[in-house]
Amino acid sequence: MRTAILASGRGSNLQAIVEEWKNGRLPIEVVAVGSDQAQALALQYAREQGIPVGIFASAGYTDRTSQEEDILKWLKAEHAELLLLAGYMRILSGDFVEKAGIPILNIHPSLLPAFPGMHAQRQALEYGVKFSGCTVHFVDKEVDSGPVILQAVVPVLDEDTEDSLAQRILKEEHRIYPLAVKLLASNKLAVRGHRVFIKNQNILSI
Repeated sequence: MRTAILASGRGSNLQAIVEEWKNGRLPIEVVAVGSDQAQALALQYAREQGIPVGIFASAGYTDRTSQEEDILKWLKAEHAELLLLAGYMRILSGDFVEKAGIPILNIHPSLLPAFPGMHAQRQALEYGVKFSGCTVHFVDKEVDSGPVILQAVVPVLDEDTEDSLAQRILKEEHRIYPLAVKLLASNKLAVRGHRVFIKNQNILSI
């Protein structure tokens, strides 16, 4: 699958996916990386890997619609068949999701539907949960509400800070996000209503 990736920051999940792709373990081709931050480290990494980049700097737009229209044109120009959000810090509108017409995946640092939105790790600590984790899900018209593909659980320790919990979750993100991409690109997922079923459980490794 021709795959585009949007990232706003350092792009550690982007790196995890690109490494698995370049090692021949993902049936995709990463054709472009885009960002809403012109100086994002994710763009620097993409250039180093020889991947074309697109810049959609938020400061250059007067409204979200104009920015999203440019991203849609970019996806079409790259003939993208899959869009991955890897630490992309802007909420895509329902109109964008509908117009894109391709699967969009996101990774979120909590066990959705718990703690959607920003600062999920802080929410987990404030609520006092004993376990948290991460979720790969399809993106739909609502925030962090699309059908869940994979989740991973990590313990929340008494001495945890927001940063230490985030780092523990991030390790699992790097493991399950490429796996979810592999399942989708290998046609191993079936969506029925709001539930995602894996057609062959033996593929749950990478």
